Amino acid sequence: MELKPGTRLRSAVGSAEVVVIRAPGGDVAVTIGGVPVVGLDEEASEAAIAPGSEGSTLLGKRYVNADQTVELLCSKPGEGALAVDGQTLELKEAKPLPSSD
Repeated sequence: MELKPGTRLRSAVGSAEVVVIRAPGGDVAVTIGGVPVVGLDEEASEAAIAPGSEGSTLLGKRYVNADQTVELLCSKPGEGALAVDGQTLELKEAKPLPSSD
């Protein structure tokens, strides 16, 4: 699936929804709970969370891959770990504020 910033996707195994913030060019496989995501208006098949893909997506949190080429924002929480091309995404850390000594 080719990702574009602003694209909204939802989980096929739960209630989670994400918005694409940053994406590389080309096709990328996004999964939640080990099952490929679908568009908001697409029909999802009945599937279960794949073993090893347990976890949850948290509302309002940003998720990135190791090299930070993909960034997704959770707009609706749900069960299942978020992954891109088989690599589990991590919570994006907030930048520390400068000290005001």
